[in-house]
Amino acid sequence: MEMLRLTIDGNVVEATEGETILIAAKRAGIDIPTLCFLKETNEIGACRICLVEIEGQRNLQPACVYPVAQGLVVRTNSKTLRNVRKSTLKLLLSNHNRECLTCFRNKSCELQSLAEELNIDDVPFKFNRENITYDDASVAIVRDSSKCILCGRCIATCRDIQKIGILDFTHRGIDTEVTPAFNRSMDKTACVNCGQCIMACPVAALKEKEDIEKVWDALEDNDIHVVVQAAPAIRTALGEEFGLPIGTRVTGKMVSALKRLGFSKVFDTSFAADLTIMEEGYELLNRLENGGRLPMITSCSPGWVSYCEFNHPDFIENLSTCKSPHQMFGAIVKSYYAEKNQIDPKKIFVVSVMPCIAKKAESAREENQVNGLRDVDAVITTRELGKMIRQAGIDFNKLGDSEFDSPLGEYTGAAAIFGATGGVMEATLRTLVDLVEGKDMDKIEYNQVRGVKGIKEGKISLKGNELNFAVVHGTAMANEVLSQIKDGEKKYHFIEIMGCSGGCVTGGGQPHVSAKKKLELDVRVERAKVLYQEDALKEVRKSYQNPFIKKLYEEFLGQPNSIKSHQLLHTHYSVRDKYFLSDEDTLKEVAIADEVNHS
Repeated sequence: MEMLRLTIDGNVVEATEGETILIAAKRAGIDIPTLCFLKETNEIGACRICLVEIEGQRNLQPACVYPVAQGLVVRTNSKTLRNVRKSTLKLLLSNHNRECLTCFRNKSCELQSLAEELNIDDVPFKFNRENITYDDASVAIVRDSSKCILCGRCIATCRDIQKIGILDFTHRGIDTEVTPAFNRSMDKTACVNCGQCIMACPVAALKEKEDIEKVWDALEDNDIHVVVQAAPAIRTALGEEFGLPIGTRVTGKMVSALKRLGFSKVFDTSFAADLTIMEEGYELLNRLENGGRLPMITSCSPGWVSYCEFNHPDFIENLSTCKSPHQMFGAIVKSYYAEKNQIDPKKIFVVSVMPCIAKKAESAREENQVNGLRDVDAVITTRELGKMIRQAGIDFNKLGDSEFDSPLGEYTGAAAIFGATGGVMEATLRTLVDLVEGKDMDKIEYNQVRGVKGIKEGKISLKGNELNFAVVHGTAMANEVLSQIKDGEKKYHFIEIMGCSGGCVTGGGQPHVSAKKKLELDVRVERAKVLYQEDALKEVRKSYQNPFIKKLYEEFLGQPNSIKSHQLLHTHYSVRDKYFLSDEDTLKEVAIADEVNHS
């Protein structure tokens, strides 16, 4: 491919055809400020913060969308540009709720960082915004339109990356807003609570609904036995909350911090991931041997499960009936653990630390309770845990390493990789092959399911029978694969689907990463490396070989997919109405919309 040569701020820079000035400048170490830009998601030049001067051009041009050309001469830093950027940013700030000190995104807000970089020392315009919406009806997501800067990043992510499309611009001019249709509450839409809109938002117009105070209250109640479980993906990202580089493994420090917070026991969701592999693996074998519904599709990701219920109800029977690992864990704590330790299950409070805000919605589902007790009582995100650690005055980076409590803190390498796309599939294959072949096979790593390609395919032989499988991440890719299956283009026996691109490591509850940082590295890859490190460090790397899982079945469950297992560890799913036509007003709204569309 022919390289193009252009000059940026006096430096000769090489670029390839199709690249933008922004990308070429970044590679040359020249930082052009941006706000609405989000790599491969929202490249529309709307905010005008990235304007540059181009020799021979009368007007300033947005670097994020302007293509490079041979001989182009560009200036990114001049008095004119600095003044224009500052004026533009002041106008944006004039329409923004500037309660920075008490804001959810204080110190992680891209607008705040940009104001500091551009040396904004005053905003001469008074905030005078009308028709503000504060929507906290959802169990997982809060929307505050007073902080929205109309960058469109959430819209593009929901529409183009996840292919859900519940958000869009409405009205015009100064009345423009980003809302669901008819300005509905988020819980009255087909939102799957994946939280990717939150990750895309540069400010605090979207955030998770916090459970921090609920957890603090439980910890201070001496009559309650509070246990905590941490998902595999938490250890890949928690360090970022305390200034550590992306991709830093903080397993031991995380456990120390959780113990300092006062939890009665600190366990690992990875234990339940091993348990999930046992239940899911035997479920798949049963379907293969007895003509069950195929392909069987994993149900670990609640965002994906909701997407299926809303958009592909004909595939609901294909979903594994297994609960997700953290729900299984809660059910085991309130049954087996309670029995062994002679604790009244009603006095046990289970906290899940999850990388995913969809887990908040999942834990609230009626299906995820046993004998009237919810499996999980509170779900906090990685960000919320970071806040709690800071509230407690704990210096995270100075903590030593601690171990999870036994036995529900014991896990294999297979369980550790659950947080990366392809991890569930690889963990399942490690156990499945051994179960079918009847021996401990040497095969441990299945590299064909690793990496961040949107759809990965493979096949293995089980006693002479071919098993076709696929790994998919992101609901857009899920839609593509399911459509191919419906059309007869693809045939699989087993599919892993995760609702978020990259899997749990980039879930909606993970630490925020700026658009600028995402230009430098692939967060999905860097965080996944941590999980593969954990896997490699483990002596036992196959779920069925976890001695404590074996003990659980011997002492309590009997065998995988037993009646007791189904009572505690399995669930069911339902068709969900994505249009919410529940009252007369809604019917009128849809009728008006149809009339407008037809005209």
